[in-house]
Amino acid sequence: MLKASVICLLALTTGRLFSQSPQAAYQPAPALATVPGKIVIISHRGEHLHHPENTLVAFLAAADAGADYIELDVRTTSDGKLILMHDKTVDRTTNGTGDVRNHTFNEIRSLDAGAKFSPAFTGTKVPTFDEALDLARNRINVYVDTKDADPQQVVDTIVRHSMQDHVIIYGNPFLLFEVHKILPALRLMPEAQNADVARFLLHSMPLSVLAFDASDFQKPIIQVAKEAHAQVFVDRLNEADTPEFWQKAIDEGADGIQTNRPEALANYLRQHGLATH
Repeated sequence: MLKASVICLLALTTGRLFSQSPQAAYQPAPALATVPGKIVIISHRGEHLHHPENTLVAFLAAADAGADYIELDVRTTSDGKLILMHDKTVDRTTNGTGDVRNHTFNEIRSLDAGAKFSPAFTGTKVPTFDEALDLARNRINVYVDTKDADPQQVVDTIVRHSMQDHVIIYGNPFLLFEVHKILPALRLMPEAQNADVARFLLHSMPLSVLAFDASDFQKPIIQVAKEAHAQVFVDRLNEADTPEFWQKAIDEGADGIQTNRPEALANYLRQHGLATH
């Protein structure tokens, strides 16, 4: 992991494009491709326990750790650029202040997204959605959490990088309906919420997967997904990000696990013959 992370950090500081660097030997299967008996690993905000979240260095480290997906959060600047930031404001992860929506792209780009995490990552920039897809292509699938973004712009960016087969899009149902109208082939993933909502969503849109968190990962709701032949992607974060909770999720029907610990989860799945690669 360290070697790949150093390469990524050098690329960030020198301005080299990732498309110029060698691609990893592993070629990801299309998003949601069924591998019987295997569990996919979704790396939450990249590998962000040892790297600044939602940055290219964290995404490369996640791929190096064995993840099948990186999860990232898309927001829009005041001048209409798609950048990556989980929070509504830049305060927590950068040296700036204020809402993302109130900053231009150049203002966002001037911020330091690594120094607060560790002096070793000083100079790390807030990435664009374009840059993340460029890094991911031929390397890893992408779980797109659309926090604040225009559906058409999201779709156009995905198509521009030929990543249609390697993304799933998470967001509120209204946004997902719009995405489906623009490009029906894209894979959509709403939150399950409860059994009635899950049934409604599954009948309203062609869905191959539902998202679950700690509150809605319950047997009746899981059963709704299984009856519709939809995959189940569940969050196992923070105190639930342990082998005990991973195995419980698998036993209860999870097809994918979102984790803060991609390397540990990959090792666990390999030990039990459940890893995809």
